[in-house]
Amino acid sequence: MNLTLKRVVVTGLGAVTPLGNGIPAYWDSLVNGVSGADFIKQFDVTKFKTKFACELKNFNPEDFFERKEARKLDRFSQIAIVAADEAVRHANLATEGVDRDRVGIIWGSGIGGMITFIEEMKGFCAGDGTPRFNPFFIPKLILDIAGGHISMKYGFRGPNFSCVSACASSTNAIIDGLNYIRLGKADAIICGGSEAVVTEAGIGGFNAMKALSERNDDPKTASRPFDLNRDGFVLGEGSGAIVLEEYEHAKRRGATIIAELAGGGLSADAYHLTAPHPEGLGAYNVMKNALADAGMQPQDIDYINVHGTSTPLGDVSEVTAIQRVFGEHVYNVNISSTKSMTGHLLGAAGAIEAIASILSTVHDIVPPTINHFTDDPSFDPRLNFTFHKAQKRMVNAALSNTFGFGGHNASVIFKKPS
Repeated sequence: MNLTLKRVVVTGLGAVTPLGNGIPAYWDSLVNGVSGADFIKQFDVTKFKTKFACELKNFNPEDFFERKEARKLDRFSQIAIVAADEAVRHANLATEGVDRDRVGIIWGSGIGGMITFIEEMKGFCAGDGTPRFNPFFIPKLILDIAGGHISMKYGFRGPNFSCVSACASSTNAIIDGLNYIRLGKADAIICGGSEAVVTEAGIGGFNAMKALSERNDDPKTASRPFDLNRDGFVLGEGSGAIVLEEYEHAKRRGATIIAELAGGGLSADAYHLTAPHPEGLGAYNVMKNALADAGMQPQDIDYINVHGTSTPLGDVSEVTAIQRVFGEHVYNVNISSTKSMTGHLLGAAGAIEAIASILSTVHDIVPPTINHFTDDPSFDPRLNFTFHKAQKRMVNAALSNTFGFGGHNASVIFKKPS
């Protein structure tokens, strides 16, 4: 059977990030190299090895929800709804003439309602053993509930589910949205992810794994991708939303097409619980798969928004894979890690980094990798990591990588609309 896949474009964006709430604030901070890291304000960090994170700034749920409604939502759902609302308004999707039976939501999160779980268990453990739980405990906790709330807000009745693949979750959601639309199963999908785990358990758990930077003397420079003295990632929180739409559907309703989602790839390391494959085999495969899916060659890519977490092993593994995929063309490509500014948003990382990649094609600007102080001899000095400052260049196509614990890898490619 011959099947003609439909083209998929981007018509709306939304973000709630440690660099600013809303797309304009987020992008402005990215191109100006602003660090979102600071000392944690959500709980007492006195006894913790890491005392800082990339928390949201000036996010008040009551600016968006009635107080009673806000209390029914975990923070990861609150920020999902806010980002999705910006994207839907940007795309002008909730209008007459849009068939709501053919608009879906595919959402990603690595952990979901951790704050709710911690609060409820604190209450239970402080009591006499009598189970007194909030009736909204489970509905606030479950990971799929963010997408459920988004669908109920707009009456979008198309495909609705959630993706969980650790830090690759929201990129998986984008790829699933791409495929549902390609196959004609939906006209539009709101894709993305949210994460809110800057908590005692989140910081303590990642500290126990020795995954986090402990640079408490200088939090703003702690996320140092590709720097010789990198010592772990900086935990972040936030949300990103992307409206994907079938090309002809977007044209018919007069939507502004921001970019085209050319393709996506998936792979597994099949190697280790938390460490990357030392030769970057999974990263190599996922980028090759994304290029093949997009019908593109390595030389078609101008910018790679890398996973680039600022871990000793991860950065080397990813760059090894990039050099293998791109060969000599790698010296013509800009590489940058926006995690140097946002921190690592876990399941939401793919969404906000996909947005950064999309905007690079819109504005022909590559956001920088900040916090570089000492060259690491592991890396070829001819590579352009876009250190320190954003660089103006033509970005016809950008590739975004996300890799998760368990060896889950996902890559997407966005290009200028044509």
